[in-house]
Amino acid sequence: MIKFLKDEVRNIMSKDPAARSIYEVLLYPSLHAIINHRISRFFYKKRLYFLARLISQIGRFITGIEIHPGATIGRRLFIDHGMGVVIGETAEIGDDVTIYHGVTLGGTGKDKGKRHPTVESGAIIGAGAKVLGPIVIGENSKIGSNSVVLRDVPSYTTAVGIPAKIIYKSRKIIDIMNHKGEDKYIYNDMVI
Repeated sequence: MIKFLKDEVRNIMSKDPAARSIYEVLLYPSLHAIINHRISRFFYKKRLYFLARLISQIGRFITGIEIHPGATIGRRLFIDHGMGVVIGETAEIGDDVTIYHGVTLGGTGKDKGKRHPTVESGAIIGAGAKVLGPIVIGENSKIGSNSVVLRDVPSYTTAVGIPAKIIYKSRKIIDIMNHKGEDKYIYNDMVI
């Protein structure tokens, strides 16, 4: 637990220029939400659903960040400011992801099974973005503020708008595609 806390505090210090000391970081709602989620997730995995949900709701009340105990979260998730963030039950978040305030990783209805997004490692999701359904936000991709994402976003790309469209793909994804002998990439039936 101490190693986990050190890792999370270092992550916040490296990503937030306003964090001036470790003591200040210990007050961050993001840190409290992640600790709270780890505890509620422990009980969720033990099938103590009521206790898990109770702990999760207490955390929501204190931090303004709602993370369902069923969500799978990797290491060093940074939720900047945090107020209004919602992460659904079947959401999966990789390592080193940054999420800004007002983001929803939600479902699109009352479907059963996997119904929330998967956010791969290194992704950044801008303030107010809504990422909905069992879609994949690729590794090191970026989602613009207030975007509504309803389809997969490939790794190393940037998507913005309502509905979100890809506006940028990094040199890395182009190099990966060229290495595979591909000279184009097809996304949502568009050649880019």
